[in-house]
Parts: sequence; C-alpha cells; structure tokens
Amino acid sequence: MEIFEKDVRSDHVVPIYVINLLVTDLIQLCCMICDVVHPHRPMIYLAYVSVYNYSLMTSVGFMVCIALERYLLIVFPLWYRCRRTIRSTVVICVLAWVLPSLYLFTLFFVGNFNVPQMIAIVFLLLPLPLLLFFCCATLRALSASVSVLPDEKQRIVGTLVLVLLIYMLLFLPNIILIMVVRYTKDRSLTKTLFYVSSVFLKLNPLVDMVLYIFMKKGALDKILSSVRCCRVEDRGLRSLENNGVN
Repeated sequence: MEIFEKDVRSDHVVPIYVINLLVTDLIQLCCMICDVVHPHRPMIYLAYVSVYNYSLMTSVGFMVCIALERYLLIVFPLWYRCRRTIRSTVVICVLAWVLPSLYLFTLFFVGNFNVPQMIAIVFLLLPLPLLLFFCCATLRALSASVSVLPDEKQRIVGTLVLVLLIYMLLFLPNIILIMVVRYTKDRSLTKTLFYVSSVFLKLNPLVDMVLYIFMKKGALDKILSSVRCCRVEDRGLRSLENNGVN
C-alpha cells in the first residue's frame, strides 16, 4: 500500500502521452488553417485532409494510452512501478504514430478506397471497448482503495471520465457518419451527420487542453483558487461600495 500511494503521489510530471496528444492537436490546427484557405489544387486538398484524418486516429490512440496508464497505475501498481521505463514509453508512442499510417499507405498506394475506409473505422471504433474497460476497472479499484487521497481519486477519475466523454462525444459521430455513408444512400442524413461530426471534431484540440489540466497535478486547484479569490474580491468591492453609499 505504501508503494501504491508513493506511485500515485509521484505521478506529477506531465505524461509523454499528453505531449504527443498535443502534437496531434497542433497538426489538426494546421490542417484546419489549410481548410480555411481552400486550396484549389486537388492533390493539396487530398494531402491535408488525409493528414488531418491520420492525426485524428493518432489522437485516439494516445487517448487510449492515457487511459491505459491510469488503469495500470491503480490496478497493477507494483507491476507498473517495475515495468514503467522510458524505453517502453517511447516504443508505445512510436507504435501509436506508426499504426495509423496504414491509413495513409492504403489511401495513396491501394486503388480500392474501401480499404482505408475500413482501416479508419477499425482505428476509431476499437478504442470504445478498451476505454470502457479501463474506466470501469479503475473506478472499481479506486472505490476499494483507502491509500489514495480524495483529491488524487478525483483527478484520476476525472481524467478517465473525460477521456471517455471526449471519445464518445467527438469521435463517435464521425464513426456513425462513415458507416452511414458506406451502407446507406440517404443524402439528407449523411449531410446532417457530416456537419455535426465536423463541428465536434474541430473542438478536439480545445477539449484536449481541458484534459491536460486534469492530468497536470495542481493546475485545476490553482484555477479554482483563483476563481474563488476573484469572487472574494468582487464581494469585498461590492461591500465597500455599499458602505460608501450608506
């Protein structure tokens, strides 16, 4: 139990998975800028749209890595303490960047467009059962644990729940869109889902910043304390104004 508590308390450095997640967000923002410019060349349009889709799949991969790290930290603390190395983390990050590149390879070098479409569905849909399992198993382990402080529990639970909500709210509509386009010919439904999924996906870089706040220890407390200080100052100013009027 002491080792368990020490692992949780020493987890104060921003995980490398979050840094990679922010890199994918920067790629998405660059692609959004290209989308606003509206390039006239079809190859340029295809290139930045493909890179944007690739960055989305990579982003989902790092979200799974973050949830997996929280799961291992709580459920298997001893194993996590012994096996967590820089080398293993780098290998996982490289896999998270390389595996979605199959989408780009099949898109540009395979004549059948159905192949990259199926790869995109697999990469976007496979994390759903994993995220649900990690979240439920970690919550069960935390409920039975007495060595983790309440604020640490809130931070870990908030991270896992937020990762699951980001995935379900931002990425599931896009998965539904891909499957509707593939298996139906209802243009009105396709058009509606396209606009909804596009708006939600464009919010992904902004929402990931909220995830970063939950991951960084003490950042959320500083924000809440600053908000409370502002409220106290406002109340003090109002009381002084009321006393001056009286």
